[in-house]
Amino acid sequence: MATAPYGVRLLVGAAVTALEETRRLPQTVITYPMTIVSQFAQLVMKMQQDVADLVNRGDETLEHLFPPKDEQPEWATFDEDDDESAEGPDQAGDETARNGERLTEGRFALYSTGEPESREPAPAPAPKAPKPAAPADGVVAELDYESLTLAQLRARLPSLKVADLEALLAFEEGTKARAPFQTLLANRITRASAKS
Repeated sequence: MATAPYGVRLLVGAAVTALEETRRLPQTVITYPMTIVSQFAQLVMKMQQDVADLVNRGDETLEHLFPPKDEQPEWATFDEDDDESAEGPDQAGDETARNGERLTEGRFALYSTGEPESREPAPAPAPKAPKPAAPADGVVAELDYESLTLAQLRARLPSLKVADLEALLAFEEGTKARAPFQTLLANRITRASAKS
């Protein structure tokens, strides 16, 4: 059989392809949304991979230019450190926790009274230099200040006058000298004095 010219073959092939695609059009139209969504998802994932590759290259370059320091933060503990902690400075930290001194620090300061909480009777503390006992009268007795937690004291502060706040601060400094209580009272005195 004689071969048709190239242009004729091209036109016949295009016509047959168009006819076949027209017959498949109802089925193809149904799959277009899924095809578009999957192509879009593929494009997004490719972009994310490209961005991650760029970030990794940047990290490698920065590590090459500025090598990281091999410092261990104070709060980080690892299994290798367990042997050192048996005779290390952590024993002093455990003793302060047992004596209740750490109960008024950090996130628990809001709800603590400064007294150690335990189910067993507390051992008698070592005698310290005696502080002059402040008289528990006036606003101290009225509020039952010694039994208040930090949150309870904070709730009562707006109703107190500057003189009452100063009396509470003096009482705190003369008795327990708890840092969170002193700070709260001193800040309130400053704010109340500024308003006057």
